Amino acid sequence: MTSQPQQRARTAATTVSAADILCEYGPFNGADRINGVTYDGQSVWASTGPHLVAFDPANGEVRRTLDMPGDAGTAFDGKHLYQIAESRIDKIDPTTGKVVHTIPAPDSGSSSGLTWAEGHLWVGQYRDRKILQLDPATGRVLRTIESDRFVTGITWANDELWHGTWENDESELRHVDPVSGEVLARVVMPDGIGVSGLEYNGTDRFFCGGGMSGKVRAVRYPKD
Repeated sequence: MTSQPQQRARTAATTVSAADILCEYGPFNGADRINGVTYDGQSVWASTGPHLVAFDPANGEVRRTLDMPGDAGTAFDGKHLYQIAESRIDKIDPTTGKVVHTIPAPDSGSSSGLTWAEGHLWVGQYRDRKILQLDPATGRVLRTIESDRFVTGITWANDELWHGTWENDESELRHVDPVSGEVLARVVMPDGIGVSGLEYNGTDRFFCGGGMSGKVRAVRYPKD
């Protein structure tokens, strides 16, 4: 989803809450993992490895399947899908399934989450514990945000930057300051439930990829 990041420093106490899981989708036929998740306003798209699966968030019914490899994050810019596939990021026409542009993924090879905001791609770096802002035309790194945890899925919820963590069998959704990286809120997932991809639906929930579970989970957005 397109969102509106604002660069501003803030100092606030970190709030901690338990994740309110609203529903689960999948596993999907022939898929044993979820690598990335995005939302186009009507369908949730999930990268399952060899395919991109689009499903109805109201009932989980699969609407489309594209033969499109992906081993990490997925994003949508309002017109095109983006998919991390090892050393590259593919820009995809969702109508035809064709790749219309490709840029290199960041050099470290640990790319995880992917999202779109204000004309840029944002890439999570899992083991490097970073979030990178990229030029979508060239892949050039424009900004780096440091984290103190492994970074999985990432998304913008209006002007809030959120990312998933998955470390030592523990997962959280974290709201972080986009300038300082300070953690402003933590939503703790239940034991044994990991977060791979992450996407905000624009109103009231996150869609969370569940890694090797093959599931996507809807988690309530924690309003103040």
